[in-house]
Amino acid sequence: MWLIRHFEEYAYSQGPLRATIGTLAVVLTALLLAYTLRRWKPAALAAAAATATAGITWLSLH
Repeated sequence: MWLIRHFEEYAYSQGPLRATIGTLAVVLTALLLAYTLRRWKPAALAAAAATATAGITWLSLH
């Protein structure tokens, strides 16, 4: 919800298609990382959260 309100302030203003593709790529990468570390659940959750946060932050600032 927050991202929708601040959509124009970040690089997501380059278009909804690019924003959607970039965000889905970041989320998919985070899910694959979590799946790879699935035996260590805390590490998997932390790695996925860090990857998603870093990726979405990078997308929004570039």
